[in-house]
Amino acid sequence: MCSRAVFRCFRWMERCADRVTGAAGPVFVTLAIVLLATGVFCFFEVIQPSLRWPLLTVPIDALIALNLLGQYYLACSVSPGFVDEQPRTEGKSPFWARRRKSLLARTGAAGIAGSGVRWTEDAAVNMTRAHVTRCKKCGQIRPERAHHCRICNRCILKYDHHCPFTGINQCVGIYNERHFVLFMAYLVLSTFCLSVLGYEKIWEAMGFSYTWQHRTPAVIYSLIYILSFVLCLAVGIMLTWHLWSICSGETSVENHDHDVYRKYAKERGQQIIHSGLSSFRKRKNLELFFNLGRDGYPLHSLLLPLRAMPYTDGRAWARRPGYDRHKGVQPGEELTDEDDDDE
Repeated sequence: MCSRAVFRCFRWMERCADRVTGAAGPVFVTLAIVLLATGVFCFFEVIQPSLRWPLLTVPIDALIALNLLGQYYLACSVSPGFVDEQPRTEGKSPFWARRRKSLLARTGAAGIAGSGVRWTEDAAVNMTRAHVTRCKKCGQIRPERAHHCRICNRCILKYDHHCPFTGINQCVGIYNERHFVLFMAYLVLSTFCLSVLGYEKIWEAMGFSYTWQHRTPAVIYSLIYILSFVLCLAVGIMLTWHLWSICSGETSVENHDHDVYRKYAKERGQQIIHSGLSSFRKRKNLELFFNLGRDGYPLHSLLLPLRAMPYTDGRAWARRPGYDRHKGVQPGEELTDEDDDDE
């Protein structure tokens, strides 16, 4: 009785935190925009003029800043992909990356009919339809890898997590996960450059040497420098974890689920073998996540803030032959979203 009351109390606190997080999302976005713009201004006004070889460093630094701001905008503005939406199509504007024309595309070969996915020319990859279940919270029929977000109150295709604190104020799902990871990568690169190249300027800003002769107030530069150093470490760790999950073919939710599956299998003296992407090599998982390769986007598409489609619409997945389901997981052990009615 006591444990049940404590559980209900924690669940109530969790739902209150969800409401606060959802309401504060626009505040986080505004704060992120102000900090990003201030950091970029500080770099180009204080640090860039002191760098050697401006013909080389200015274009490189401008490209990094463009990707930082552009990928952040795409991570915020591109919808993560909801289960009740129709599969999306690729745009034709200059702001979209251009796919490579593979042999299958040139000969008019198609993927799974009506699924919006593409075939791969790699014989080791097999596109199969996703298994479907019914969400206990919203009643939607959803494909595997989709989860219900408590804050958005909708089922998200290839749900990773809801992200208010890095300033995108929405879920990370199948259509914006590429932009979210690239934003983190360019944020780490930008803050690293500011921390390393602005090392001498921080001493000037703190009054240890020379007189501060920049339009940016010394206190603002000092705060941006300290924040950049902290973000480089914190986001760098988060980026490393995300990249490892991508290499393993897992989302953040699936990383937790697979640990539970391993525990179940170990108790029976079995070994869990995951279906789908987690059975591929790490390089292949990276290619599929960023949709690179012979019938995807070229590698240089990662160097420009352009929109890009995933390799699938979330209703079919690439798998190795013979890996249609998790091996070692028995029926009834598959994890689903928690049901509030069970409290």
